[in-house]
Amino acid sequence: MMPPRPRRYLREAAAMLVLARVAVRLVPAARLFAWAGQPPRRIKRFAASEIAWIAWAVETLSGRSWMRGHELARALAAQAMLRRRGIASRLCLGVARDGARLAAQAWVERRGKVVVGTPDAARVTRLAEFGSEPA
Repeated sequence: MMPPRPRRYLREAAAMLVLARVAVRLVPAARLFAWAGQPPRRIKRFAASEIAWIAWAVETLSGRSWMRGHELARALAAQAMLRRRGIASRLCLGVARDGARLAAQAWVERRGKVVVGTPDAARVTRLAEFGSEPA
């Protein structure tokens, strides 16, 4: 049986991932990215473990078959969970060349470190960033 804290993060991540997948399908991109660009309403003190728990929960559920290939939804869900806790972050979009094809990438950073997502830094060309970085 899983302790209460990890379960709480998994439940929240599951809800956010479902909402993010629906939003990616139904909400215009301009509106999604306008939302992603807003800073948290209040910057709060937080434990560094909060970021690690959020990353763990989102990445754990992202491995499920219903979430494969939904990188933007995963990044939006993680950013929403961080913002809810008053933690500033940046949602990043890029493309990577995969032979003759381009593959879209989405990830979340905080202070220049990747929180969620796995951009291949050697192959990814960063196209856009949304959100604020903490000072």
